[in-house]
Amino acid sequence: MQTERLDVYTRVTNAIIDELERGVRPWLKPWNAEHAAGRITRPLRANGQPYKGVNVLMLWMAAELQGFAAPIWMTFNQARDLGAHVKKGSKGSMVVYADRISRTETGDDGEETERDIYFMKGYTVFNVEQVEGLPAHFYATAAPQLDPVERIESADLFFANTGADIRHGGNQAYYASEKDYVQMPPFISFKDAESYCSTLGHELCHWTKHPSRLDRDFGRKKFGDEGYAREELVAEIGSAFLCCDLGLTPEPREDHASYIGHWLSVLKEDKRAVFHAAAHAQKAVDYLHSLQPQPDAP
Repeated sequence: MQTERLDVYTRVTNAIIDELERGVRPWLKPWNAEHAAGRITRPLRANGQPYKGVNVLMLWMAAELQGFAAPIWMTFNQARDLGAHVKKGSKGSMVVYADRISRTETGDDGEETERDIYFMKGYTVFNVEQVEGLPAHFYATAAPQLDPVERIESADLFFANTGADIRHGGNQAYYASEKDYVQMPPFISFKDAESYCSTLGHELCHWTKHPSRLDRDFGRKKFGDEGYAREELVAEIGSAFLCCDLGLTPEPREDHASYIGHWLSVLKEDKRAVFHAAAHAQKAVDYLHSLQPQPDAP
């Protein structure tokens, strides 16, 4: 179990390190061009459910590397159960899930206790473009998109529904943790609405760390230290997840390009760091979604 766990963490982390060393942030390309599931979407399981956490990053990277437009993935057996088959020579992509085993341990006093041991396991999935014979909807091409203005309006409503104290002015975007507000430059200073929304999404992910919300603390003491780098990684990934959920293309922030070196240091030191960051990012985005008006139960 230990060998497999380390292998999974190492494989995923090394892939992300390779991207960062090329100057590429792998969470900034969550779009596809032509599929009916949408121009911008998370990777989807065969049943249409979106992947979460680190699996989103892994499948975004795999799709970008292999040029897939379709966002849907399935296992070899799922393809077979649908009466289809994986094309000969296709290379699968890894996703992971957490599992556990129970172990009985005997203490010095002779008492036996049960202890759960958690570990990460990997398995292989294939993009639907690697599978032949699937029902037609898996290959469906894109339908007309929503008006871009409508998408931005829905994003603005999403941000307003969080109830966050969002202030505008100056030329910097940041979350002021002690006074608990988000500072944004004026809207007009951004090159477009998507850039504004992407930046605001990043700062709202920071906003979720407040003790009254998710109480997230990596021990940051100063700019550029390990705690700072870990929190920025959470907000970067969280912003990408959130933009994807809102149908927006996340925009790279030029003022964050210098963070790549800090992230590389953290990832090279801790092979689990990106797994933890993606999990915290998912929690942050889930929290922001929880603040939206919920549909009435039937």
